[in-house]
Amino acid sequence: MIRRSRLLTAALLVATLAAGTGCGGDSAGDGKEPKEVDKVTYVTAFGAVGRDSFAWVAKEKGYFAEVGIEVDVREGAGNVPNLTALKANQAQFASLDFTGAVIQAGKGEFTEWRAVAAVHQQTLVAVMTTRDTGISAPKDLEDKTMATAAGSVTELLFPAYAQLAGFDARKVKIQGAQATALNGLMAARKVDALGTFLLSRTALASAAKKEVVVLPYSDFLPDLFGNAIIATPAMIEKDPDLVRRFTGALLKGLRYTVDHPEEAAAILNKVKPTYAVASGVGEIKAMSPYVAPAGGAPIGFMDERRVARTIEIMQSSGLIPAGLTPQKVVDFSLVPKS
Repeated sequence: MIRRSRLLTAALLVATLAAGTGCGGDSAGDGKEPKEVDKVTYVTAFGAVGRDSFAWVAKEKGYFAEVGIEVDVREGAGNVPNLTALKANQAQFASLDFTGAVIQAGKGEFTEWRAVAAVHQQTLVAVMTTRDTGISAPKDLEDKTMATAAGSVTELLFPAYAQLAGFDARKVKIQGAQATALNGLMAARKVDALGTFLLSRTALASAAKKEVVVLPYSDFLPDLFGNAIIATPAMIEKDPDLVRRFTGALLKGLRYTVDHPEEAAAILNKVKPTYAVASGVGEIKAMSPYVAPAGGAPIGFMDERRVARTIEIMQSSGLIPAGLTPQKVVDFSLVPKS
């Protein structure tokens, strides 16, 4: 049933994207030399929330227009629907969880994509609970129940996290749930912990009205990236200049977003009035420490050694078979380097 649900979600996203998407050119009718405008569709990682606000910021601030691109920003629905939309050519660019996509590529489920920039330099996946559960360290999860979105990267990575954190994943009961229901389950104490994302901390504290304990996967899996920007190999081969221009403008929006969280959240609120500005500000501020690479590298940078280490971890944990290489999931010729 879970697989059928995912496929239905992917089909619905592709159907939604099918209306009005394309990649072409327009001419300026001012008597001057006609100027080509590339039209593309970009799919956010998941919905219209603070962590994805930078796409609308880049559009609002004119960063795409500056480089001759007209972008239709659509709300994504997670890795499988986003990869399906790209495969069906209903979007030219997308954001998604990089580690989850590596697992899917390693399994041969989705292989026609390449990351061209990182949004988050570390995975934002985490275990969260409330102080009253007595869980304060990973090993405390043994003999407890953890709810997480069924089939999510949080669930997929849990065995690798447990192995490195020194506890037995088999002693933890995993309960599948809708992502939107997680905080409610924890607030009602129907579960002992959640497999979720760091950016949900404020929302969980508000729902549970208790102190929240966070156990980041990155404490034991520091090489894993969070979200990344992707395109298809065919798109990259056809027009690498467009990919560079798009990625540069999008990352410019990302930088502006982390530097101006209040303005970015207000821009997002104009697009999604039901999403409160305060929620956007909180999520952007929580995300900001994970955006800038270490060592002075530019925003968006992806280190090949870290990508190789990610693949190695996935293979050693039995999540994917041998054979996947960094070049099969990242186009390093397009990753920002300066």
